[in-house]
Amino acid sequence: MSRATATEADGSLTRDLLFGTFPLLKKERSWSALDFTWVNTALAIATWAFLVGGSTALLVGFQAGVAAMVIGNAIGLCIMVLASVVASQRWGSEQYMLLRGAFGVVGVGIVVFTVILITEMGWSSLLAVMAGRATSQVASTLVGVDLGQYGPVVTIGGLVAIVIAWWVLSRGPVTIGRFNAVIAPGLAIITVVMMVFLVINTSWEALFAAAPIAPFDDATLNFVVAVEFNVGVGVSWYPVMGSLARMTRTRRAAVWPAYGGLLVATLIAQVVGMAAALTLGDSDPTVWMVPFGGAVLGVAVLIFIAFANITSMSSIVYSTILAIRQSSGRLMARVPWPVLTGAFFVLPAIMTFFPQFMYEQFMIFVLISGAFLAALCGVALADYFILRRQSIDLREIHLGQRGTLYAFRGGINWAGIGSLAVGTLFYLWLYNPITLETQPAFVVISATLPSAIVSAVVYLVLARVLYRGRTFTAGAQ
Repeated sequence: MSRATATEADGSLTRDLLFGTFPLLKKERSWSALDFTWVNTALAIATWAFLVGGSTALLVGFQAGVAAMVIGNAIGLCIMVLASVVASQRWGSEQYMLLRGAFGVVGVGIVVFTVILITEMGWSSLLAVMAGRATSQVASTLVGVDLGQYGPVVTIGGLVAIVIAWWVLSRGPVTIGRFNAVIAPGLAIITVVMMVFLVINTSWEALFAAAPIAPFDDATLNFVVAVEFNVGVGVSWYPVMGSLARMTRTRRAAVWPAYGGLLVATLIAQVVGMAAALTLGDSDPTVWMVPFGGAVLGVAVLIFIAFANITSMSSIVYSTILAIRQSSGRLMARVPWPVLTGAFFVLPAIMTFFPQFMYEQFMIFVLISGAFLAALCGVALADYFILRRQSIDLREIHLGQRGTLYAFRGGINWAGIGSLAVGTLFYLWLYNPITLETQPAFVVISATLPSAIVSAVVYLVLARVLYRGRTFTAGAQ
């Protein structure tokens, strides 16, 4: 083989590792604990985190809101990290490849092209709209004319953000990590500065005395719904984290930055958003940062926030496209990465024309997607930790239907699909985010954790009943 041919082959292999479904060897993993911390911090402190704080303020006051956000995120992130980060870091594979045991090759495709695709397109649309709102506010400041929070400039800004995110994404996870190493520390500082501006322009007394914006009549129900909402936020990281965690060098570099980095960074931004909503009536810093910080500082902050949303979009879509590529078999294996990522952004681009809808339906979107993801995490935990005892045969899992260990009739593990449906329905029975109907037990046990437990138990039972005599652990073949 000539040197040119060898170089071309090496480049092709690298592209398959970063943009395909091959597991990464330890020597091919480039992120340290600090690198992954910056990635998670940049993901967490995007504008949507302020919106989460504002949504929490609808139900509870400041002190109860902080408690609800701490409890909710701590529970949600614990479930998410155990279900995705641990296995992906150990085996160097994104979580969707590892889900072949729980759902089968075709079953993973069903999950990815329904739950995951809709969820991540929703988050990407929201981030694009928020970047557009920041753009509109900057333009309003520069021209001295109010261009509106949902006007055409928001759509234009969102579309520009999508184009830039696509460009960053097309360069791969290493480039995403480099951008985040710059963005994350700046975001942390800016968020603290925002809190200072809020306190200076209002007061601690006003903040602690502020009443919830639109609570239910039952104070206990308000608090539990606020906790549940934040649990859903924590669980919502599942579609992203496994694909990113496989880039880390050690388990410690993956688990603690994923849990602690997301928890701390998310809480900082959410507290600022909640404080702004309670005292100013709006959690979005694109609305109040310029009046409080002045034109120069306010514009600089908004530009920075807009770009942070872009890097968050890039990280989200990277994981989702990996899932789409591996779950589609040969159908999309040869589609160039830039083309595939560009196709993903079509729906988010359309949704930028409806910015007000994205904001008004935010809480319902988080809770419903959380219902599906909670059940999904329950199945993943039961399959990996209990049924397969953390044992994965990488060769067999990549063979899929052509192998034996992870092959199912029709490519579907009906135990996984059935358990996902049962867990989701159980969540929606306990708490329906659309109709706001709740069962009495919801006030005591909430919905996400019970949903994950129910889906896990049902999966273990169905797996033993439907696949009696089947080998599940790699070492027992």
